[in-house]
Amino acid sequence: MEKILIVEDEEKIARFVQLELEYEGYKVEKSLNGRDGLELIKAHPFDLVLLDVMLPGLNGIEVLRRIRQFSEVPVILLTARDTVMDKVTGLDGGADDYITKPFAIEELLARIRAALRKKSIATLDAATAILHAGPLQLDPIRREAKVNDTVLDLTKREFDLLQYFLENKNIVLQREVLLEHIWGYDFDGGSNAVDVYVRYLRAKVEEPFDLKLIQTVRGVGYVIRDE
Repeated sequence: MEKILIVEDEEKIARFVQLELEYEGYKVEKSLNGRDGLELIKAHPFDLVLLDVMLPGLNGIEVLRRIRQFSEVPVILLTARDTVMDKVTGLDGGADDYITKPFAIEELLARIRAALRKKSIATLDAATAILHAGPLQLDPIRREAKVNDTVLDLTKREFDLLQYFLENKNIVLQREVLLEHIWGYDFDGGSNAVDVYVRYLRAKVEEPFDLKLIQTVRGVGYVIRDE
């Protein structure tokens, strides 16, 4: 189930869009201002963001600029402003699409589907690439990880966690983000599950080869870097 964030300061519009998207089967969260929306994006993985341009405090264009500093999540801008310059500014700033208020919900849904299809194709293309950190290599298609020429014996969960680390190499990942992405939103086993599986990975990936790839960021989470 794809997860969508609505960042819109008009509560009635945000609620209306939320109900329509939930009816279509999406998981939806909403924020009524730019700063809170940005913090949600930093803390949780979303598949798409609907972002109003005219937001109080931090406008949508600035929120978009900051999102693009750390994420390539698809963003569709929502705005009442219909000038060419507004559209150019938004698209040049990294928006994937632009829809002007008032809009027909059917058109918005079609644009969302198109953006998600584009993301799926990009994800599939990225999955064909070999991920690496130092002598560690991971092939997402063959589901094979190895250090130098030694194939690692990893469980599915260990492999998925290692792949997510490598896909986000050099990015510090919070424990909560790892739990949501690898274990799912409804997992209630406690955040120590991440620490336990990091220990498993270190025992299989690092210790036998005298490597130090997975680094602990105290009070936050973990990051994998080239040694």
